[in-house]
Amino acid sequence: MKIKILNSRIIAPGFDRQAEYHLLVDNGKIQKISEQIISTEADIEVDGSGCYLSAGWCDMRANFCDPGLEHKEDLESGAKAAADGGFTAVALLPNTQPALDSKESIRYIRGDNRDRLTQLYPIGAVTVGTKGDDLAEMIDLRKAGAIAFTDGTHPITNSGIILKALQYLQQFDGLLMNYPTETSLVKGGQMHEGINSTMLGMKGMPVLAEEMAIARDLRLLRYAGGKIHFSGISAASSVELIRQAKAEGLAVSCDVAVAQLVFTDNDLLDFDTNFKVNPPLRSEADRKALISGLTDGTIDAIVSDHQPQDTESKKLEFDLADFGMISLQTLFSSLIGIEELDISLIVEKISNSPKKILGLPEVKIEEGAPADLTLFSPVHKWSFKEENNYSKGVNSPFLNRELKGKAVGVIANGLFRFDECVMAGTNG
Repeated sequence: MKIKILNSRIIAPGFDRQAEYHLLVDNGKIQKISEQIISTEADIEVDGSGCYLSAGWCDMRANFCDPGLEHKEDLESGAKAAADGGFTAVALLPNTQPALDSKESIRYIRGDNRDRLTQLYPIGAVTVGTKGDDLAEMIDLRKAGAIAFTDGTHPITNSGIILKALQYLQQFDGLLMNYPTETSLVKGGQMHEGINSTMLGMKGMPVLAEEMAIARDLRLLRYAGGKIHFSGISAASSVELIRQAKAEGLAVSCDVAVAQLVFTDNDLLDFDTNFKVNPPLRSEADRKALISGLTDGTIDAIVSDHQPQDTESKKLEFDLADFGMISLQTLFSSLIGIEELDISLIVEKISNSPKKILGLPEVKIEEGAPADLTLFSPVHKWSFKEENNYSKGVNSPFLNRELKGKAVGVIANGLFRFDECVMAGTNG
């Protein structure tokens, strides 16, 4: 199968971002890149006018709920949503039923990757059942295909467990990921602790809970060595703690969920449960600090934090509704509207930077390289509706809204999908 992508700008080292390039993919590999028209006939032609081409996007924090909670999401529906959102790789949290704490569960996630456009990478559980008590057999999980280790949406709060995990993982240069929250300070919390939580009569979740967890984990990292990744930071003080730790030379990285970059606790004033996420949406000052953390390199990656919920879990009184938002298909639309974020920076934070953290191969756009590519338009207008929502989750504030900016095609693993708006023609 030969595919030609015409007239796109390429965001990658060695390319002039203002120039338009033509690219030929043959049997899953980049055969030719040229500023001149490629004469070779192709089975499919894609018109990339006004679009950019980048390394395939990688999300390092999503929950596909499979096995055990397939009514909320399964591997097939999640992978379709990811591909439509421009992602050729997704790292999955272990918060399934049962948890991803056995060799069999890790192999289950990776089992159909050979036939998938979007590659799914399991993150193994640090503790058995993600309960925080006993260490899982992480060496076995690594051998089975786990790319990193976390308890996902369950913060690891036991200092002894964190210490042992950091030491244990050094045997194979493994990565510990932790969602930083001191759970005793947020029990029963519904939203960010601040003026709005007081006004709405909601129990708040203080920034202090995140600060304390990060400060503790950094002290343990100094003592034990190894490397740690803070997943889903949300506060200005967290950015500063990690900035200082990086300046000190500690092996630390972090990510931020797209919702924290776009929304604040002001969006909860109408009690819309689609905005009930964890970590909670915080203040405008925190949001701006997170954006600054991205631009100065403190924050390494942007994640979807895709957490699907069904109607029964969200259409409830606010304090009874489950946390979470679906965001794979709308992530780029959300980011392109943030003026402070340059398009090249966005691409880096959702493509090769998360892959580097996870130890996945860097994607290169060059002749002879495997085609792992995302084609996207910063100006394409589209509506996110029930009929084009490929996730089983319905918990998005963007449903039935017109959006600007979209991934319009992906190529990976010898497979592809393109939106109709860029299909120039087919042969055969």
